[in-house]
Amino acid sequence: MRVVLATAAALIAFAANSLLCRAALGAGRADAASFTLLRLSSGAAVLLLLSRGTGGARGGSWPSALALFVYAAAFSFAYFSLSAGVGALLLFGSVQVTMIGAGIAP
Repeated sequence: MRVVLATAAALIAFAANSLLCRAALGAGRADAASFTLLRLSSGAAVLLLLSRGTGGARGGSWPSALALFVYAAAFSFAYFSLSAGVGALLLFGSVQVTMIGAGIAP
């Protein structure tokens, strides 16, 4: 039951993320580059604050950070040309493929 609830929470979070991004970018309140920079910077700041209470960051790499940036930038720019349904399908699909691939990788 715990796995089902965690999966449902993750899917709801991804859907909420899509709606919030579309609201910010679709109404012209922000451009894709500034939005991506603000999004990743604020996420990094929150993770830094959270990790300080547990003794600091214990991993990560520049290639992983670059992959996250490419992912976030691609979706920020895609919000201008993709419908919400197609964007959500691509987002959910790419996350699932990544998680399954990481799980079965040697």
